[in-house]
Amino acid sequence: MIENLPQVRGTLTPNRSLADLTWMRVGGPADVLFQPADVDDLSAFMAELDPSVAVFPMGVGSNLIVRDGGVSGVVIRLGRGFNAIGFDGQIVTAGAAALDAHVARKAAAEGLDLTFLRTIPGTIGGAVRMNAGCYGSYMADFLQSVTAVMRDGTVANLPAADLQLAYRSSALADGAVIVGATLLAPTGDADVLAARMDDQLAKRDATQPTKDRTAGSTFRNPAGYSSTGLADDVHDLKAWKVIDDAGMRGATIGGAVMNTKHSNFLTNAGGATAADLENLGELVRKKVYDSSGITLEWEIMRVGNRNGS
Repeated sequence: MIENLPQVRGTLTPNRSLADLTWMRVGGPADVLFQPADVDDLSAFMAELDPSVAVFPMGVGSNLIVRDGGVSGVVIRLGRGFNAIGFDGQIVTAGAAALDAHVARKAAAEGLDLTFLRTIPGTIGGAVRMNAGCYGSYMADFLQSVTAVMRDGTVANLPAADLQLAYRSSALADGAVIVGATLLAPTGDADVLAARMDDQLAKRDATQPTKDRTAGSTFRNPAGYSSTGLADDVHDLKAWKVIDDAGMRGATIGGAVMNTKHSNFLTNAGGATAADLENLGELVRKKVYDSSGITLEWEIMRVGNRNGS
């Protein structure tokens, strides 16, 4: 139990299950879930919170497994006070809670090309932190700056270069919570951009299990690059290919399965625990290593405590 929590204008919920807040629908509770009203509320809370208490920001849980033992400390989930989207010429400003797909659609309507975001699940905050990418474009290609509330409560405006964005990673300080981002978007014809996004969605739905309980791609591609869709894309270095070669498409543990439609999608087929999902992922990593000598790296973030720990 965390003692002497600061007063807030948002919502503090002790012992709040996180399972229903993740796409996988698994996991234990947070010691405390904090849903701040706005940036000032978050800043004041962070400044007053005991510095020894860990904080973990989460978006919509689209790329996350919360372990069955739950998450120690305070989980911060941004909501409506953090999802505004604005435009000034080619500059796009988006709150960290704005959905990637919404930003892409609204930008396209303004004649601005952020179409790569349309099929990326999750929020802008997560997309920045993980340098999300698709079709050969990454957040690093467009990001100008971010606004973040640091662990001591200070609000910092950070140029993109300070984040050292790399493949699925950034150098954001521990405990920092991204609250907004500024992007520079190239221009395009609104109708052409809309048609491109429709095509991207159709291709995704044809090849990925979008109706199942997944958390997106489970493992990073071995070559360190996402599927670009370009002519020179090297398919033999894709995670799904080495998983298939190891005979793990359709493999199961409990209610967890490596999806038969796309084997790099770890899936809760019904009744899975977080342990089922993580254990199956680790088994896949072992089998792939035994088969090909390749060590797959998790792309899904796994957080929290295993039961009994």
